[in-house]
Amino acid sequence: MNCKLFCKLLLLVTPIFCQNYPSVEITNGVLKAGLYLPDPEKGSYRATRFDWSGIIYSLEYKGHQYFGQWYPRHDPLVHDAITGPAESFDGEGQLGFEEAAPGGLFLRIGVGHAVRPDARPFSAFTTYKVADPGAWKVTHGKNWVEFRHTVSNKIGYEYNYVKRITLVAGKSEMIIAHRLTNTGPKPIRGTQYNHNFFVIDQQPSGPGYRVIFPFALKPLGNFRGMLEARGNELVFYKEFTGNLSVQSWMEGFGKSPRDYDIRIENRPAGAGVRITSDRPIVRLNFWTRRETVCPEPYIAISVEPGRTQTWDYRYLFYTLDQPR
Repeated sequence: MNCKLFCKLLLLVTPIFCQNYPSVEITNGVLKAGLYLPDPEKGSYRATRFDWSGIIYSLEYKGHQYFGQWYPRHDPLVHDAITGPAESFDGEGQLGFEEAAPGGLFLRIGVGHAVRPDARPFSAFTTYKVADPGAWKVTHGKNWVEFRHTVSNKIGYEYNYVKRITLVAGKSEMIIAHRLTNTGPKPIRGTQYNHNFFVIDQQPSGPGYRVIFPFALKPLGNFRGMLEARGNELVFYKEFTGNLSVQSWMEGFGKSPRDYDIRIENRPAGAGVRITSDRPIVRLNFWTRRETVCPEPYIAISVEPGRTQTWDYRYLFYTLDQPR
């Protein structure tokens, strides 16, 4: 069976995997992960919403799959056609956008310099033309891959950005370590968040899921009767169908990194994951639809010229019959 026919038969499940996108696989003998690599011409993701590095299309642990394609059709230029723990620099992260006239440049960290097309406000859901993607360098070993992104000073901003993904030796743990060095004359400020597109064993969002936080949740939006915050847990009442999605910003977290401690468990699959960080949450969103469950914690980014900021995210994968 040729790839074209195979893609037609599995269009709703795995169309992305029939494409010849640059990729790499890593393993520590416990976890196995597949990642797409940044490439301005051939990359699986060339839109401007998310950082091009660290796109995990598959992560396996004890027969369970944690990430995968959650949308029906893949287009590298669609803003959310991305998988895994997708990251984005927001707030002031679209550096220089407000100052740019139509046709002028602004900067997206992890993407490069893009063109502001008109006078309309910035939208994360718009794919802007990338005028200069900067320089990417990727190195990897058996259980790690490192991405280095460098952009030159075109509008007063310049940086060296390093993201290293490591599958910790002998453990069911993944670390995403970041280092952002400001090499330009202007400060870099804003927020960075992880969308966490979890697709656990293709199980639909619904009563089989639990999303647990270390603090009492205070939702600011409407979950439309599909789920509610009960203490420190999001409780699902109904299985999601069709294209229905719900979203809400949430409060209740404090100023300590201890509150960046989120568990997502899928009881029918018997699999879970715990996410922690060495940085405190400054904003928190939750979004879900049938195919994916997404807690979205934000951290603050503030890097003066000549300075460096580092931060880590840790993912501990487990089965529900494991002692924790």
